[in-house]
Amino acid sequence: MANLSGFVKRLRDIMRNDAGINGDAQRIEQIAWMLFLKVYDAKEQDWEWDDENYVSIIPAECRWANWAHDDHSGKAMTGDTLLDFVNNTLFPTLKKLPVDASTPVKKAIVQTTFADANNYMKDGVLLRQVINVIDELDLSDYEESHAFGEIYESILKELQSAGSAGEFYTPRAVTDFMAQRIDPKIGEHMADFACGTGGFLTSWLKELKKKVNTTEDESAYSHSIYGIEKKQFPYMLCITNMLLHDLDVPQVFHDNSLLRDVLDYTKDDQFDVVLMNPPYGGSEKAEVKNHFPADLASSETADLFMSVIMYRLKENGRAAVILPDGFLFGTDNAKINIKKKLLSEFNLHTVIRMPGSVFSPYTSITTNILFFDRTGPTTETWFYRLDMPEGYKHFSKTKPMKLEHFDPVVEWWNDRKPLNVDGYDKARCFSVEELSDELGYNLDQCGFPHEEEEILAPLDLIQRYQEERASLNAEIDRVLAEITEKLGGIKL
Repeated sequence: MANLSGFVKRLRDIMRNDAGINGDAQRIEQIAWMLFLKVYDAKEQDWEWDDENYVSIIPAECRWANWAHDDHSGKAMTGDTLLDFVNNTLFPTLKKLPVDASTPVKKAIVQTTFADANNYMKDGVLLRQVINVIDELDLSDYEESHAFGEIYESILKELQSAGSAGEFYTPRAVTDFMAQRIDPKIGEHMADFACGTGGFLTSWLKELKKKVNTTEDESAYSHSIYGIEKKQFPYMLCITNMLLHDLDVPQVFHDNSLLRDVLDYTKDDQFDVVLMNPPYGGSEKAEVKNHFPADLASSETADLFMSVIMYRLKENGRAAVILPDGFLFGTDNAKINIKKKLLSEFNLHTVIRMPGSVFSPYTSITTNILFFDRTGPTTETWFYRLDMPEGYKHFSKTKPMKLEHFDPVVEWWNDRKPLNVDGYDKARCFSVEELSDELGYNLDQCGFPHEEEEILAPLDLIQRYQEERASLNAEIDRVLAEITEKLGGIKL
């Protein structure tokens, strides 16, 4: 196990010399498909042990143990032979595996995982070296397998600084805090409709695992999650993550949650718990809006996901969702209607305002956690501003947010009191009438006092400007409509 500590560094050092690898994102993607095959191979050995009739969906020559494992007899493929095999046999075979509706999930995931995967390496000798490092992992050893789960977490963390790939990674402190507040119960089903690399799924499993006592509990635990991820690369990372967490049949699907009419969802499509950080600032094809009622059809992905969540949360279900400031202060029609639906049909009991730079360096936009349940309409909502911890100016790759930074929220959570610091509300309860009638559904309460000018990255600045402009336009339209009505309408 000693070699695990330098695992990622060893791989990075070898791949640095390969002309085909261009930057961190490609390097991690390259590691990802090999790790998946290694982990899947270990799983298949377990399945074969448990079921003597088990037949792999992967043809014999493409199974990891048969082409990647080096028994040091001098027969292992390397150089151009290895490169030719990977590019012209392995990838075409795995991409075209015969999969239909009757294929078991644990077999179908191989084809979906490789559907859009790539081999970037161009040097077969270096490729052999990388494969050997990965093959050294002994995933049949419980301790080593568990230790590797931690290493895998560090690989996912590296994504945060690998260009746009960071959008798939929510800091573990945040997902753990949300899962702890939601307090999973044995027998509940939890969903994340844009699950990325599986951060919320693993935080949920970690909390639920503490309550597993029987074999029935174990079975409920392993069937308790449901994830959907639109993009191929994070989907691959997520499936590997679930296999490492001993979920033999991970209910994680490569799909787009926004491509189904929300009005078509039935009780069978609903979940006890939703935990997620919807993608925001992104744009979907224009026809995506057609899957939503006209009054909820927004052009902002986070808004659309909020509608999906509301339609897919069970009666008495609970949700914790991360949303950007733009959702709280937005006054365009779709946002107002989504917030009306949220307050009238759900109980939005708590909004935690998170400090800036939680998602640094991916985005500097300030985010919030909305906690709500489907137990009836909202009567009051508590807002709590979580300030930057002492000694921190902002979070960064080397100084990320930690779970203990949420301690002030946890302390306040069970004994809620209004708090005021330097004349600004830090925690305060608002009645639903205040939020709707007096504030016009502006949920931007207990925010951060902007004593100094906020410096945002150019794209974040543009997004913030567009959101504020849309809100102002909506406000102007509303006032003009009121004036026109009082004047008895305009006669042309």
